[in-house]
Order: sequence, then C-alpha cells, then structure tokens
Amino acid sequence: MKSLSDLSLSGKRVLVRVDFNVPLEDGRITDDTRVRAALPTIQALLDAGGQPILMSHLGRPKSGPEPQFSLRPVAEHLDTLVEAPVVFCEATVGEAAQACIDEAPDGAVVLLENTRFLEGETKNDPDLARQMAALGDAFVSDAFGSVHRAHASTEGVAHHVADKAAGSLLEREVAFLTRALDEPERPFVAILGGAKVSDKIGVIEALIDKVDQLLIGGAMAYTFLAGLGHKTGNSLVEEDRVDEAYRLYERAGDKLTLPLDHIVADRFAEDAETQIVTGEIPDDWMGLDIGPATREQYANVIENAATVIWNGPMGVFEMDPFAEGTRAVAQAMATASADNEALTVVGGGDSVAAINEAGLAEAVTHVSTGGGAMLEFMEGQTLPGLTALDA
Repeated sequence: MKSLSDLSLSGKRVLVRVDFNVPLEDGRITDDTRVRAALPTIQALLDAGGQPILMSHLGRPKSGPEPQFSLRPVAEHLDTLVEAPVVFCEATVGEAAQACIDEAPDGAVVLLENTRFLEGETKNDPDLARQMAALGDAFVSDAFGSVHRAHASTEGVAHHVADKAAGSLLEREVAFLTRALDEPERPFVAILGGAKVSDKIGVIEALIDKVDQLLIGGAMAYTFLAGLGHKTGNSLVEEDRVDEAYRLYERAGDKLTLPLDHIVADRFAEDAETQIVTGEIPDDWMGLDIGPATREQYANVIENAATVIWNGPMGVFEMDPFAEGTRAVAQAMATASADNEALTVVGGGDSVAAINEAGLAEAVTHVSTGGGAMLEFMEGQTLPGLTALDA
C-alpha cells in the first residue's frame, strides 16, 4: 500500500475519499472529529502543490438527493478549519462536477456532493466508479470508516486510477491496529461492549488467542450471563445466541471476564428507579450499566496493561445514570497511557463519544474513526477499500 510520499502530486488533481459522515443538527455539525481527522491529508496535498477534490457520503438517503443529507454544511465548516478556500460542488460526477472543479481557484479545496445521492454508489457500479476516477489524476483513500464497504467511491474508483495511495489518517489507523493486534506488548487487554453479542462474535473469536484478558460489558454481557445460567431479569438477552456465548466463554477460559455487579433499573428511562445488584438480577429489573465493583476491577486490569483496545460502551451511555461504567473505562485508558506508556486504541461511536466528553481524546494513543471497519479489521476480514489500493 503506497503512501502520499510515493505519489507525484505537484499540479495534480487528487481525488480523495474522506469520511465526512458527521452528525448534523439543524444544519450544523455537532461533532467534527471526522472532519478534523482528514485535515493532515488535505494539508499535505496542498503543501505538495496538489488540488484536493474531496468526496464522501453522509447519512443514508433512500431515493436520490435529500437536502438534509447535503454536504454543504460540512463544506462551510471545513472552510473555517483550512487556510485554503473551500469550494462546494452541487454535483458529484459528470460535466457539472468537472465544470465546478475547473472553475475553482488555484489552491482551493473542492468538496463534491454526497456520493450516496447517486444510485450506483452502494452497488459499486463500475460506470459510476469510472466517472469518479475521471475527475482526478490520482486517488487517495483516507476514509477508514468506509473501507470495509465495497462502494464505487471506496473500492471501485481505485481500479480506474493508476496513481493511488493511502492518506495520512488511513495509514495511521492501519498502523496502530496492526501494531496492537500483531505485535502487542503485554499484558494485552481488549474491552468489548455494546448491545449485541452477535455483532462481536467474530471479534471475540479472533481475539481469544491474542489477548491476555478480554473484558465484557454492555448488554452483550447478559447473553453471556444467561448462557452461564444466571438470572438476568428484563435485561437484553439474545436468546438465539446464548449457546454460542457459552461456547465462547468456555473456549476463552479465565481470559474472559464478565461483570460482577450491575446498575439495574425498573424501566428503560433516564429517570427510572435504580439499584446496584451483585450476582443475580431480580425479575422486572434490567441491567443498564456495569456496577462499581466491576468498574474498579476493569480499571485495575486496564491500568496495568501495556496494550489496550476498546470498542463499545459498558452501559446505556446516552443516559447519564448509566454512563459511569463507560466513563470509568475511558479514564482507565488514559491512565494506562500516562502511567504505563501503554498503546491505547479506542473505536466505536459511544466509546469515542465517552473519550471526547471526558476530554481524554489526546490522552490515549489513537482514537479510531471507524466503528464497523475497526471491528472487521480486528476480525482479520478483507477490507475491500484497502485491497483495492494494491490492485
């Protein structure tokens, strides 16, 4: 996989697949982490005399262009982050897009409209990929959060451009995850959370033989506990995965740790009645976060690790009464980095939100921009957007 330094960029139009799939509220970006993550690549292209032509998806429009998914607000925000002028094109491919690029001033950054406004994008339509490729002299992939998808703008376009490379962000993502998974300093600890064990089975299978300790939180823990015969009350349990969870638990042996205690609630609401329960969860109560004893246990394991990967919240993080477990893991990750010089990698929406909310993003080694892509990379799956760069 080539790097930016391997390309001759001066005077070239460089098509860059970025990940600007950011949250918007009333036309304003509420979290610009992904936009800022692309800045090193954009600046590197400008410094080398190239013209960045950016493309990205935003949201999941169902039937062509939908105003609420336009990238125009992103272009306006990007304009406040870079010194170069930012030109927004209302088209993504074709003559209109080409004319917009031609009319852009020298040294400008161009952002094309949402790739998912085009029907062939998610189908990886080869004709659409060729139209995209025609807009640039070179192609740079810098959207780690999308490389696990074989779409026209992530995979197909790379087959129609001779000069192609990974951007700074993509290189960084691959480097840190590869280092953590293939050459970990020990103890190597992985923390997995989230609602469904079914989403993490492949990752657990892949990690069992690599890690020294695997800490489980979130609602997925209750499927494991149900498999071990524990009472889980009204907690979320994937009944069709109970046997598989038990098999994974048995295979992992003493490597896999489940919560000792739980913050339980009488209903799924922020103002619900809560209590701390150790062991069995009473009928009509549901586990919504790990308890204080588990927080302390998990933090101790994390803080003494040399390599840590975390993906997924420990509880219903968006509700304040059930966010302490996730916050405790975030703080422990920062402590491991500071006190142990541990390699700490965080990924997944709620995990990243917790790190950012706590002001600890700079205190860990790497905050990944990919949720699903990070999981598939950890599983050892082939990521189409990466493979295409070597085609």
